[in-house]
Amino acid sequence: MADHLLLGINADMFKKILAPIQNLENDKIVFDRALTLAKDDSAALMLLHVFAPNDPSLPGLPDPMLYRYPLVTNELMEGFQERWEETENRGLEMLKELSDRAQSAGITAEFSQNVGSVGSVVCHLAANWGADLIVIRQPDRSKLDELLMGSVSHYILHHAPCAVLTLPPSKLPSK
Repeated sequence: MADHLLLGINADMFKKILAPIQNLENDKIVFDRALTLAKDDSAALMLLHVFAPNDPSLPGLPDPMLYRYPLVTNELMEGFQERWEETENRGLEMLKELSDRAQSAGITAEFSQNVGSVGSVVCHLAANWGADLIVIRQPDRSKLDELLMGSVSHYILHHAPCAVLTLPPSKLPSK
């Protein structure tokens, strides 16, 4: 309730909260805040993981030049498919774990995993699901990097069909 007062929002405003989670290490703050808000408002929670085409953790497709060699290509494509399925399963396991945690806290939770531009997918799902709030974190980049390269949070702030709560990046202890 105190968060709502600070935001200048009525306490019973949120019924559907969307929390995009790219990886739990960086986005734990997003999950925790979305879960707290969902508890406060008895809201439903949607957890979203998006595979972005430029995500370095995704397996890359084999070099198109190798398509001239069918045997090599088949082996490469099989390896790609295995790596893709492993990556997909890790994302689904993370979402399932978080959904279970939310449900054990008494929150109605569901999840979705999609491929595409993160900002576009977040805004599209928010509109289709009827989200009242999207909880995101600010990027870990400098303001100059964000200005030059843009950011997912910037895109969402300008294209979201609902309210957006941006959280500062979590301060991880230096190693």
